[in-house]
Amino acid sequence: MSHLDYKSGILKALLIVAALFVVLAGLKVAANILVPFLLSLFIAIICHPLVKKIERLKVPKPLAIVGVVLVVVTVAVYMVSLVGKSLLELSQMLPSYLETLRGEINWVVDKLATYDIVVSRELITEYFNPGVAMKLVADTLSSLGDVMKNLFLVIITVVFMLFEASSLPKKIYAALDKPDEKMQQAERFLASVNNYLAIKTLVSAATGLGVTLMLWAVGLDFYLLWGVLAFLLNYIPNIGSIIAAIPAVLLAALQFGLAPAGFIGVGYLAINAVMANLIEPRYLGRGLGLSTLVVFLSLVFWGWLLGSVGMLLSVLLTMVIKIGLENSEDGKWIATLLSGDVQEPKQEQ
Repeated sequence: MSHLDYKSGILKALLIVAALFVVLAGLKVAANILVPFLLSLFIAIICHPLVKKIERLKVPKPLAIVGVVLVVVTVAVYMVSLVGKSLLELSQMLPSYLETLRGEINWVVDKLATYDIVVSRELITEYFNPGVAMKLVADTLSSLGDVMKNLFLVIITVVFMLFEASSLPKKIYAALDKPDEKMQQAERFLASVNNYLAIKTLVSAATGLGVTLMLWAVGLDFYLLWGVLAFLLNYIPNIGSIIAAIPAVLLAALQFGLAPAGFIGVGYLAINAVMANLIEPRYLGRGLGLSTLVVFLSLVFWGWLLGSVGMLLSVLLTMVIKIGLENSEDGKWIATLLSGDVQEPKQEQ
């Protein structure tokens, strides 16, 4: 490589990095607009197959779209009202939970003192404070509620997207060079994204339902809230289920004691083990998985870029990018790096 080519390569890399920073800065500034748009896009992708199925029943397209959107809006409004009511009641009952915690801490400290082990009550209370976890949950769900304040904008955007979905392939075909090849890539990409979102949503709903029924059976307070949280955080594989379990297990420890809390923790593990190891691989395939490191980094990156809602959408956004790279010859190697476990090719004997 000549000196001129070396300098040209460095200049090109610097320009790419500079352009990337400019784009990221623009996205962060436009986060208030971008987040409702992304929610609308994901909702439209999930709703489109339902609209197509209803159309096959000879239902006019406008009625099909209105019917599906009304169902989605009804569910969303119910979830937002449920979360808001539960968070209000939780904030009112949190002082009593903390008082119970102080009583447990005092018992432990007094018990240790009988064995000449001196522990500071204030230090334990400071570092073992479930109110921090509860506040994190409240902030995350409240941020999602703030986005739902733009519900009318989200609904209108989803409706327009669903109306435009049928004409989009024709526009792509007319706008691109080598349209047949590009259309095949676009169709594979949209089919993969649609399949991932639809199955992930069903699995997340099943996870939330399983958690709700388990917590209802043991009588834990706010079991519907923890079920909704499990549904939302199940979109974040590997670590989402752990984050969702923490506040419920802490509350169980305060409400019932350590042994029942451990039982609930095992229940969370069992539900998520079945979903993650049996259900999802059967329908999604292991090839669509992300590595645990990529999941964590995407959580940090999208959370910084788009706020708390960006954390909830982080894996979805990363999966869309990964699927797009898988359908590009130049980007397959990046998609492989983002993947989880990759099977080694079998060596011929």
